[in-house]
Amino acid sequence: MRYVYFDGAGGPEVIRIATAEAPAPGPGEVLIEVAGAGINRPDCMQRLGVYPPPPGESAIPGLEVSGRIAALGPDVATLRLGDDVCALVGSGGYADYCVAAAPLCLPVPKALSVIEAAGVPETFFTVYHNVFTRGRLAAGETLLVHGGSSGIGSTAIQLAKAFGATVIATAGSDSKCAFCRALGADLAINYKTQDFVAETKAFTQGRGVDLVLDMVGGSYFARNLSALALEGRLVQIAAAEGGVIEKFNLWTMLTKRLTITGSTLRARTVAQKAEIAAALREKVWPLLEAGKVKPVIHATFPLEEARQAHELMESSAHTGKILLVTGK
Repeated sequence: MRYVYFDGAGGPEVIRIATAEAPAPGPGEVLIEVAGAGINRPDCMQRLGVYPPPPGESAIPGLEVSGRIAALGPDVATLRLGDDVCALVGSGGYADYCVAAAPLCLPVPKALSVIEAAGVPETFFTVYHNVFTRGRLAAGETLLVHGGSSGIGSTAIQLAKAFGATVIATAGSDSKCAFCRALGADLAINYKTQDFVAETKAFTQGRGVDLVLDMVGGSYFARNLSALALEGRLVQIAAAEGGVIEKFNLWTMLTKRLTITGSTLRARTVAQKAEIAAALREKVWPLLEAGKVKPVIHATFPLEEARQAHELMESSAHTGKILLVTGK
């Protein structure tokens, strides 16, 4: 099979392609003949040498795939050879073949092509768990999501609206704000020209929002707390601007009775991820099947053009998801 690897830590110029024998699935695993693989920010972090795969995972990048099951490992009874699936994986997605844990494989929704389904697992697992399980977003509440035009952001907008919430999104240009509104955002704020705290307070008549989903960190932390209403929740899932907060006024948290939480997904056990997969299948898959929510695919690249795909990701010029396709 062909696969992508990083020739040392660095920029997109370290991306290479090579060939090797396809891996064999172990107990409880399947081998997927990959049709598509999603590009995600953690892949870029892995390339930079700051986010290595968990112990036991492949060094091949790639956290989500779609394709056809080519082989079954021992003790797999719920899937069949030839099934079209999409799967969350700990690594290995940038390849012609990828091993996945059977409980983390979900059927390709009828409203999507097999390639489009590659844009589902990472963002939908992440958003559902953090917004609805950890963040407890309920119908009638208001969500503020930063980076609304990203894969995570576009998924959060759609799911929050589908479950009856009001959505405010931030984005870095007027065109990206228009993209957010087209997905259902009730308010889109250009963070380069507007103060998202002031705009959020004005939109909510001074009350603030019930939940903030943030990937920025750094200077956004204190501002997020200011934007929250009483009993509000901040869910932190990344820290693009920095993970160290120099000043944190505890009185803001205490007087507003705020909840601050966060999580990462990759290093969790299969059993923990399987709980999220089961919730997705019950609560979200009907929406995907009906075409009420979907991954927004900005661009696809052949496997050999993984470097160009990473360059686009790091340019932040995209809206939605970027995928690699194998041509199989």
